[in-house]
Amino acid sequence: MSVDEPMTVDERRKYLRRMQNRYQEASRRQRSQLLDEMHHVTGLHRKSLGRLMSGDLTRRPRRRHRGRSYGPEVCRAVGLIAESLDHVCAERLQPNLVWMATHLARHGELEISPTLLEQLDTISVSTVRRRLKDLHQDEPRLRRRRPALSPGLARSIPVRRIPWQEPHPGHFEVDLVHHSGVSASGQYVHTLQMVDVATGWSERVATLGRSYLVMRDAFRCIEARLPFPILEVHSDNDSAFLNHHLVRHWGDRVASIPLSRSRPYDKNDNRFVEQKNDTLVRAYLGYDRLDTVAQTELLNHLYEAMRVYYNFFQPVMRLKDKIIVSQAGRPTRVRRRFHPAQTPFDRLCASGALDGEVRCHLEALREATSPTRLREGIYATIDQLFTLPPARGTETEDVYQTLFFPITSQEHDPAQGTLSIERTIATQQHYHLA
Repeated sequence: MSVDEPMTVDERRKYLRRMQNRYQEASRRQRSQLLDEMHHVTGLHRKSLGRLMSGDLTRRPRRRHRGRSYGPEVCRAVGLIAESLDHVCAERLQPNLVWMATHLARHGELEISPTLLEQLDTISVSTVRRRLKDLHQDEPRLRRRRPALSPGLARSIPVRRIPWQEPHPGHFEVDLVHHSGVSASGQYVHTLQMVDVATGWSERVATLGRSYLVMRDAFRCIEARLPFPILEVHSDNDSAFLNHHLVRHWGDRVASIPLSRSRPYDKNDNRFVEQKNDTLVRAYLGYDRLDTVAQTELLNHLYEAMRVYYNFFQPVMRLKDKIIVSQAGRPTRVRRRFHPAQTPFDRLCASGALDGEVRCHLEALREATSPTRLREGIYATIDQLFTLPPARGTETEDVYQTLFFPITSQEHDPAQGTLSIERTIATQQHYHLA
């Protein structure tokens, strides 16, 4: 707790109860000195302190409740902004109300006034939480729901956990989400997800299967799209990540990107990406089976739109500090405090890791993008995804058709391929991002 942080009502009353006996037993001159001291500690006026010292310090319920401070205009604006941000919690929504209202007004989706912006700037988290509780979401939402390593390879990759207070962008947690449905037989789609610990920046790529060919292609795609360099790749003990081919791939990079792994069967070592597996993959796609080239390509179109939506418009909360609360010399609980909610892009800009030209390009992209229309396109793509037919029987789909760096089955040199410009432009036009 900061020394400059103001006292709460309960903390003031507890302090005044301790001072009341001293005040009542003191002389007139001593009382004046005690009032000065209590005024300096609590910030209350001397008249109020004198009245409290002479009465009962027990808090009484309010007899007359004050009226509403915010009218229907504010409620409608909060509801529209919450829907544009896909109904995030009040703690993530409240610090971002003003700039999102201005952004939506620029796209003609919200009418604003100086009074409205002033009220959105002063509204508290508790009030936002109460207003969100009254709003009904019109759109239905989906329910949110070790392979062995060679001893030599396992010993060469250190076991660690990326610290939650990591200040530098580029330390990524990585994981695979399986879209196998009720049966894990045959070849099916996987989602490769990477989450930056420092900023919350997330990237997703759909792969058909989990071979070295498609995994290397997915990693190269993410590396090409990232606006900042990768400093570390931290995964679980899945053999899809920790095999000699991918270890050699990361070691051959210009900066020789280091690898680390979590403890076996301990998901808390990969806590950031595990959380996003639920909120950014399962919440949208559920547990249905996806196993065709068409589904993989459409899912990658979806992830390209989600990349813009979540990195530029979805505020995330980052832990500020942990305070261990002890009683009788024994720790009883951990009190956590968070920084104000910001989008991953804003955190990335504040870190100073972005090149000036890249930052201007990304700022222009956000200014030209409407989060409301982008969200509508995301849900329309999800509906389209589940209308595509599954694979027929035991037929094996051609994974080469899903690659971002196209190669033929006879080519073995990974340096031959280049990112498909036509595919990137088609994705941008699909979501009106070009």
